[in-house]
Amino acid sequence: MKFTWFHLMPYRFLPEDFKEKYRSVWVDIPRDLYDPKVGHRLYNDYLDQLEYADAMGFDGLGVNEHHQNAYGLMPSPNIMAAALTRRTRNANLVVLGNSIALYNPPIRVAEEYGMIDCISGGRMVAGMPLGTSQDVNLCYGISPIEQRERYYEAHDLILKAWTSREVFAWNGKYFKLPMVNLWPRPIQQPHPPVWIPGSGSLSTWDFSAKHNHCYCFLSYWGNNFGKRVMDGFWDFVAKGNHDPNPYRAGFLQLVAVSETDAQAEKDYYKHIRYFYDKCLHILPEYFPVAGNQDYKSLVNSVTKLNPQLFDMMNKIPTWKYKDFVDNQFVIAGGPETVRQQLMEAVKKLRVGNLMVLLHIGSMPHELTMKNIDLFCSEVLPHFKGVWDGEWENKWWPETLRGPRTQLVSNGVHAAAR
Repeated sequence: MKFTWFHLMPYRFLPEDFKEKYRSVWVDIPRDLYDPKVGHRLYNDYLDQLEYADAMGFDGLGVNEHHQNAYGLMPSPNIMAAALTRRTRNANLVVLGNSIALYNPPIRVAEEYGMIDCISGGRMVAGMPLGTSQDVNLCYGISPIEQRERYYEAHDLILKAWTSREVFAWNGKYFKLPMVNLWPRPIQQPHPPVWIPGSGSLSTWDFSAKHNHCYCFLSYWGNNFGKRVMDGFWDFVAKGNHDPNPYRAGFLQLVAVSETDAQAEKDYYKHIRYFYDKCLHILPEYFPVAGNQDYKSLVNSVTKLNPQLFDMMNKIPTWKYKDFVDNQFVIAGGPETVRQQLMEAVKKLRVGNLMVLLHIGSMPHELTMKNIDLFCSEVLPHFKGVWDGEWENKWWPETLRGPRTQLVSNGVHAAAR
């Protein structure tokens, strides 16, 4: 079992009346809501948290790419990963990832991933998301009709650049390069593991399985809803005669640990509320843009996934803390409660790579560090044997596939400074 400390890096100081006064947290959010001096503080707090997670025993550190929003302040996850390469020693750098359809030419991604892998000593996972409608279509102007084709071509170009030993020309539909000769190359051969984030698209399942990449379901709607998606993915894997290795899948879960169940509500509820009220306040017509999904995936979403999802989304504004916990949007409580519920989630989803979001919404730095402390000392050790001996994690850097040990916190967070 591998745990990745996944960070969104949100802007956690949006005004109280944000949802009522502003249309969306993404795309057209007013620029004057962002204070660069606050941004300086947040970036350094967030990097401290990721570095501390490395010291405390996490297997991976996750960063991601988004644009023009307060939901996640990482237009370049590669910059964040590069910063972490020099300040961490143990964890895999899960760059999840570069929206490769945006890059012209995408060889830039191959080069920068190669640099990160070399600087880190071969500790990187190469994420290749298709990208959200907000980022790709609205912020960067890629036509939704072209997006998936551009993505497939970019993927093939990057992998060929990593694996080819000869200079080659690339004469594709969207990218034309007379001489491709990748310098530097990644340490990991033939290339770093590739993870494909998704939200339930059939074509993404097909693409991940076809290329033997790890499929990662990134969702904030909890593992009960997540089971519907992952059951579909595993059915697809079985029909394609692929082995049911749990490490070929990943899942994202919000987690909040405190001393007791009652204290968890006191500590975390307002920050959970901030996340769902403000960080996910997206104008409906921005997500998704028409044409972003192919036909088969659209039919599956409309007929099987969206009805339940929209029903939950309509109820969220009236939810109390108990509703978020009961519906498994957030696994929260004292250590025993979190251990039990998280183990049930891992087993029912059959995932070997679990991404946990331990910074949620407006959580201040010290509360986040407390969450890391309690998770690493009281929860993480109980999962180290899950799937071990049954399956090999072929989607993890080879030098990091063995077990990790975590430190016992002294409550000072000295390792992050």
